[in-house]
Amino acid sequence: MSDLFDLPFEDEEPEAAPVAPTPVAARRVLTVTELTVRVRDLLEAQFAEVLVEGELSNCKAWNTGHLYFTLKDGSSQIRAVIFRSSLRYLKFKPVDGLRVVARGRVSVYEPKGEYQLVCEYMEPQGLGALQLAFDQLKKRLQDEGLFDAARKRPLPALPRRIGIVTSLDGAAIRDIIKILQRRHANAHLVIRPTRVQGEGAALDVARGLRAVGRVKGVDVVIVGRGGGSIEDLWAFNEEIVARAIVQCPVPVISAVGHESDVTIADFVADLRAPTPSAAAELVVAATADFASRIDRLRDRLRAAARGRIQGLSRRVHAADGRPAFAGFRGRVAMRGRYAGDLSHALERLLRAALVSRERHRQLLERQLATFDLGRRLGQIRTRLVASTGQLTGAARERQHRARAQFANVAGRLETLSPLAVLGRGYAVCWTEDRATVVRAATDVAVGDTVRVTLSRGEIAAKVSGTE
Repeated sequence: MSDLFDLPFEDEEPEAAPVAPTPVAARRVLTVTELTVRVRDLLEAQFAEVLVEGELSNCKAWNTGHLYFTLKDGSSQIRAVIFRSSLRYLKFKPVDGLRVVARGRVSVYEPKGEYQLVCEYMEPQGLGALQLAFDQLKKRLQDEGLFDAARKRPLPALPRRIGIVTSLDGAAIRDIIKILQRRHANAHLVIRPTRVQGEGAALDVARGLRAVGRVKGVDVVIVGRGGGSIEDLWAFNEEIVARAIVQCPVPVISAVGHESDVTIADFVADLRAPTPSAAAELVVAATADFASRIDRLRDRLRAAARGRIQGLSRRVHAADGRPAFAGFRGRVAMRGRYAGDLSHALERLLRAALVSRERHRQLLERQLATFDLGRRLGQIRTRLVASTGQLTGAARERQHRARAQFANVAGRLETLSPLAVLGRGYAVCWTEDRATVVRAATDVAVGDTVRVTLSRGEIAAKVSGTE
């Protein structure tokens, strides 16, 4: 029996034999979801893992982290997606127009009923993923100007503290220390151990650069490792390491791998060294050049001074041999003696003038001392203190005499006071109304009431008899 697609388009289809209708009870009705699920299960079972080659287009990354795109060739296209969990393992960035080989499974997007390719991994066609990622990052950083020579900083001439960011297990750290001990033994090394290979190594290297950059007094930093494959050196091709090098506050020397190995860190660093040993040589090369320049300048200065002295000496000897200068030394000696006499005379005059001025100054100082306001205030203050003492003594003397006079008068008054008499045991008898003092027994009658004033208090009494 021939296939339907083998028939010519212009031929009519043969009439099919009538088919008996299916009984209603045996008919199976599917929902759209059920049909979609069945199609998805068939596709996923048949195309569980396929490799598809095509060109990327409509690449769009959503805020969820998933990347949606279309994979197409000359006549067909298929929608595809790579989820965030798989996308983070790609070394390059998928962009429109890039031909790739994608590995994944065919599935169905149920809400729209569209079949799609769920990618698990992809790599560029004809170019390694690492090389593509390297080229992409290199172009982006170059466009930002991070490779410009104007941005690079010169190495310090006399580095006193050198930072090193590398692994403690590699040969690079041993080579660097050996050369620095031999060429610049008084340098202080600040070593930040870090991983230089494997998952998370780039983040560790960036943290090491930031930590060493914060150390006070660090003049230059060496970052790197020994040789290896591109996968081993890939930590130094990560963007986070490149930006950490750019943000380091001091010059950075990149010493990654061997001379033939080139990384992104080499482009952004202030100076690239072909090997870690060469990096140590470059650090101390400026110091050696500086010391050599000082030695050369010292030799040139000595030679110039020596030549100058010799030239002046020859001129003096030549002038001394001329006839016009005959007896010149004697005349100079006489002039020197005359100048000495004048100097002594001038010295004596100056000394005498200074003595006279000193005497005049002392005289003025004594005269000024007599009109010294501070001294006069001191004298007035002394007189005031003396007067205050005299006044205080007089006031105390006056008070003492007044107190003595008061005591005398008080004593006399006390002797005349009737209370003093009462205090000796006597009493005063009054009539009941206290109008009259009872002086005789005849002043009262039997039965009268009298009041008796004592030294302390008063009593009322009734007269029972008189004598």
